[in-house]
Amino acid sequence: MIADANSLPNGVQLKADVCVVGGGPAGIALTLALSERGFSVILLESGQLEADEKTQSLYEGEVADERLHSPPDKYRQRRLGGSTAIWGGRCMPLDPIDFETRSQVPDSGWPISYADLLPYYPQANALAEAGRFSYDADDALDPQVGPMIRGFKSMRVSTNGLERFSCPTHFGSRYAKRLQLAPDVKVLLGANCTAVQLQPDGRAVSSLEVTTLQGIRFSVTPRAAVLATGGLETARLLLASRNVTPAGVGNSHDVVGRYYMCHIAGNVGTLTVHGPTNSVRHGYEVAPEGIYCRRRLSATASEQRRLGLANAVARLHFPRITDPAHRNGVLSGLFLARKLISYEYSKRLNDGHATTLGTYGRHLLNLATDSLDTTAFLAHWLSHRTFAERKFPSVILRNRTNRFSLEVHGEQRPLASSRVTLTDKVDVLGMPKLRVDWRYSSADIDSVQRTLELLATEFELSGTAHLDYNRDTLEEDLMRFGAYGGHHIGTARMGRDVRTSVVNADCQVHSVPNLFIAGSAVFPTSSQANPTLTLIAMSLRLGSHLARRLGTSQAAASLGESA
Repeated sequence: MIADANSLPNGVQLKADVCVVGGGPAGIALTLALSERGFSVILLESGQLEADEKTQSLYEGEVADERLHSPPDKYRQRRLGGSTAIWGGRCMPLDPIDFETRSQVPDSGWPISYADLLPYYPQANALAEAGRFSYDADDALDPQVGPMIRGFKSMRVSTNGLERFSCPTHFGSRYAKRLQLAPDVKVLLGANCTAVQLQPDGRAVSSLEVTTLQGIRFSVTPRAAVLATGGLETARLLLASRNVTPAGVGNSHDVVGRYYMCHIAGNVGTLTVHGPTNSVRHGYEVAPEGIYCRRRLSATASEQRRLGLANAVARLHFPRITDPAHRNGVLSGLFLARKLISYEYSKRLNDGHATTLGTYGRHLLNLATDSLDTTAFLAHWLSHRTFAERKFPSVILRNRTNRFSLEVHGEQRPLASSRVTLTDKVDVLGMPKLRVDWRYSSADIDSVQRTLELLATEFELSGTAHLDYNRDTLEEDLMRFGAYGGHHIGTARMGRDVRTSVVNADCQVHSVPNLFIAGSAVFPTSSQANPTLTLIAMSLRLGSHLARRLGTSQAAASLGESA
């Protein structure tokens, strides 16, 4: 069932096998997995089925430097389905090398392997509606589809890795009916978990305290509690729960909130491909099952190890939108309409440089002189994006010149100094607000530079292309938008050492045996990949672990006793 928490009697105490806090993709995937095994689940979701301004304002907080990180209430949605309400749908797994302890990535190494997570990826792919779990172009695409760049062959650089794209699937609307009909699931909307209450010895969760914006207060006593509130809110809730442990739950070694990662991303340089324009396939392919896919450039795992590189990928992309020198009507139209586009996607249309009347004039001229391509683009966008159930993922322009920028998306090394903390200010529920101090290192930029050097060398050796970029402005190019995107990773990382991690290999908080964390907060490293598919797979794995851990469900046990 799905109900409004305001319908509950004030002060009521609820019980369940598992209480999941957070109704995003991690929480919903876990709830469905446990429900299928017969366990009773209470899912607490702060928001409603639709966006709500007052609820969204609970995300408000501070940032150390807004040039490096957006305000905490951006890129996140506090509603059933979480941020899948606004995501782009990009799906890909982590790579096997991401789980390894790597000398080039300090504090790397997961307590699980790629093989441990692999059984859960296909179901995660299905929940995300991203088709088959197949991320190699030779296997996933029709054999008649040509290579990414004709004639380019390298043993050091791969062009066969794929991204797959969800509809994009809004987990709230997509799975609301299943949650509503599940007899052992109770979804409570408007339910804000404000504290994890521990038993006096701190060794177990006694209850989760919940408050609504209308003032209803109640508690949930579960056999196991799972925080699935995202990389920022998970740290906030742990740090703010101080009834037994003054430093916060799971924070005896001051690790909660540290090692906060996003991704190193930006458009870099110019790749000029030799030969005809049809020798390059830079856009989206459609897999036989109808899923949009796109290939990327990346250093192979052996080259990452040999050269000491962090993981990174590069996509063929168009020039900087803000610069009218591209003479493209579509790009100029996007720039001129940037104030009509949501914050999450308009940020890259404001690069911090002053926009003069002359710049506006040149963009308007581009629209006038490129009207045919612009009209064709708009027609395609309306039919394949606006009115399509499975939406065309992003803007792709006709290749006229074989000149592209590289859109880099790279791994960030974990830093203990990159962290989120609590402020002295509180929200309307009395919860301390967050302060985000996201940091990156010069080693992150250096790794991208050496990856670009590898790409440039291999292109020259193959005779297929030439890559040129400005080393002096590389950091500026990569950091122009700071920690761009809503990838909040690592604030409650998993590991074997309690001094440097918050949860163990089973996502259990080290010091609290019945408290678990689901989501990208537990990732020890960020990989090159968007985290959504992996956090769903991790949640499904956690569901299997909890089923084994809890054994027979509480409801089933009660029936057995009464019989």
